[in-house]
Amino acid sequence: MHSVVETAQVADASTRIDFLYLSEADMIRAGVTDMAACVDTMEEMFALLYHGDYRMAGANNNSHGSVIIFPDNSPFPDMPKATPDRRFMAMPAYLGGRFRTAGMKWYGSNIENRSKGLPRSILTFVLNDADSGAPLAFMSANLLSAYRTGAVPGVGARHLARKDSRVVGILGPGVMARTSLAAFIAVCPQIDTVKVKGRGQKSLDAFLAWLAETYPQVTNVQVVDSVEAVVRESDIVTFCQSGAIGDPSLYPTVKREWVSPGTFLSMPSLTNVDEGMEAADVRKVLDNPGLYEAWYEENPKPVHKLVPVVGIRYLDLVAEGRVPRSALEDLGKIVAGEAAGRTGDDEIIIMSVGGMPVEDVAWGTVVYRNAVRNGIGVRLNLWEQPALR
Repeated sequence: MHSVVETAQVADASTRIDFLYLSEADMIRAGVTDMAACVDTMEEMFALLYHGDYRMAGANNNSHGSVIIFPDNSPFPDMPKATPDRRFMAMPAYLGGRFRTAGMKWYGSNIENRSKGLPRSILTFVLNDADSGAPLAFMSANLLSAYRTGAVPGVGARHLARKDSRVVGILGPGVMARTSLAAFIAVCPQIDTVKVKGRGQKSLDAFLAWLAETYPQVTNVQVVDSVEAVVRESDIVTFCQSGAIGDPSLYPTVKREWVSPGTFLSMPSLTNVDEGMEAADVRKVLDNPGLYEAWYEENPKPVHKLVPVVGIRYLDLVAEGRVPRSALEDLGKIVAGEAAGRTGDDEIIIMSVGGMPVEDVAWGTVVYRNAVRNGIGVRLNLWEQPALR
């Protein structure tokens, strides 16, 4: 159902269109950092994905988005030079159910931003009425994106982690680690131990200060110096680091001998696995199989060189005949109650997290409606009457 305010954006008797501008401060006031609510919203979204009530870009309706990547060398002196993660990207989607909105996240990204005190990626999001196409809101989206990204591992943990999970192992103490841990704690409240490995002392210190202030119930915090130490004796493991793509042998690798029975591994960033993690008794869950199939369709093989998430590694293994396609499970089917979640305390389950624009549409719609309900944001006018019809 559309709210009264939404349907009033294009009134029957008027051609006037207004939309809401939401700054980052407005987004916080409207609840963008409410992780428990975000996890619930992502869970609802996954059920809609499983039933097909969504659309993303591309002929396959599952494309991650469209990206501009700059060349290493250009004859044009004013063209931006390629640096790690320098790109512009548009990520459009439609989501049905009670949302019934469309939207697009747009971002520019350059890892050198960090030297200027800026985030690596600077994100905005536009939300549209799915019927008229009129804009409903234009919003700051760094927090929107960070929280929806972290909430997906929370949905996975709700269905796939042991309920008594206490120990979380984290590789990469950045923003993704913070929001993923927030989601894990929202669904597994007995968590009291965090092991973390970072590259730089500055990011590690910032993460540890945030952890102490935000989650005082986490009384055992260990800084470790190897991927093995992150994984061993952890109930929940997540890799959240950034890094160069192109050579999967250099991606952080999960070795089966490190993984304790009952571990849930949530992997939203560069990940590789050893042969032991190919075994049939390791459950392999994709957050949306259609997304991975679209990536596989759109990229040269092996795709893991270019798309470094573990779900793509498993699709490469399917193509090599080493893993059956039927072994790759759908998180949406589990959320919808049509496939089993965790069935025993000793199951090892690894989940690939790809990131999808439908997540931005879902959480953006909820935050927008909160803002409308609470009078948050600045209403801007697109036009009273369009100059061209």
